[in-house]
Amino acid sequence: MEYRLLPIFAFLNLALVATHAALPPEVYWKSVLPTTPMPKAITDILYPDFVEEKSTSVSVGKGSGVNVHAGKGGGTNVNVGGKGGGVSVSTGHKKGKPVYVSVGPKSPFNYIYAATETQLHDDPNVALFFLEKDLHPGTKLNLHFTKTSNQATFLPRQVADSTPFSSDKVDDILNRFNVKPDSKEAQIMKNTISECEEGGIKGEEKYCATSLESMVDFSTSKLGKNVEVVSTEVDKETGLQKYTIAPGVKKLAGDKAVVCHKQNYPYAVFYCHKTETTKAYSVPLEGANGIRVKAVAVCHTDTSQWNPKHLAFQVLKVKPGTVPVCHFLPEDHVVWVSK
Repeated sequence: MEYRLLPIFAFLNLALVATHAALPPEVYWKSVLPTTPMPKAITDILYPDFVEEKSTSVSVGKGSGVNVHAGKGGGTNVNVGGKGGGVSVSTGHKKGKPVYVSVGPKSPFNYIYAATETQLHDDPNVALFFLEKDLHPGTKLNLHFTKTSNQATFLPRQVADSTPFSSDKVDDILNRFNVKPDSKEAQIMKNTISECEEGGIKGEEKYCATSLESMVDFSTSKLGKNVEVVSTEVDKETGLQKYTIAPGVKKLAGDKAVVCHKQNYPYAVFYCHKTETTKAYSVPLEGANGIRVKAVAVCHTDTSQWNPKHLAFQVLKVKPGTVPVCHFLPEDHVVWVSK
């Protein structure tokens, strides 16, 4: 059975101290990364600058994003909404390792999870996996590029940092968002927090960024400030169709990368992980209907630590640790690489 996260409309009442003194996220980005353009996946979910000292009104997010009003009294009301999918449960332990079972669409970019039959047949991300040997002009692939249905936007850093995000504060979190503890929304929020708290696979450093500034800080701490940041860009949304890899495939510099995947949560949270067995490519694609895609592909040269029942292995009919496994990134994911 497939579960969907219904729109969450709730108010956070938080004290926002010295909002006017903080750098807006765009300014913070430019101060840390003056020569690095911001990718579309980031600009799409920014909130407007907080620039007025006395009163600031901010409306963000395509109908169900974030609405912030900072009044003279210093209080802030944040209306947070978003939608997405996937509830995951743990079935216990076997041979010392947890076994994860998804009862809805589950991110295939967390490599400890097994795929479900639902995912194998219904998840559009199935089509994004391919083998590195096929990464050359002329290769034809059936692909479906789609943004997640979660359109949540970034919160201001001060609000994000003062909002609990941990499993031992779940009751407080749900209360702040007026989410019923036994609802599907609550389960998905708990699941996202749990995933963020789990350890990574061997050789992986992971971090969940709850603001743009924290994503910048984590990524630059791992790669330095001379970086390129890219995301997939699609002319317009289309269904599953045949794409041809066009001339111009370009390997992005270095074998170290930080890849950030947007999670299901009421405001923008990115699961970022850094590995040293990753190659990133810029891949131009031409669709059968004329659509052009500036795609980003990530290839993993060591998959030996992945769940043997991961979606990629079931789709590509290969085993962990045998051949490099690649996938295109959805439009709302981001790759950081050293220049």
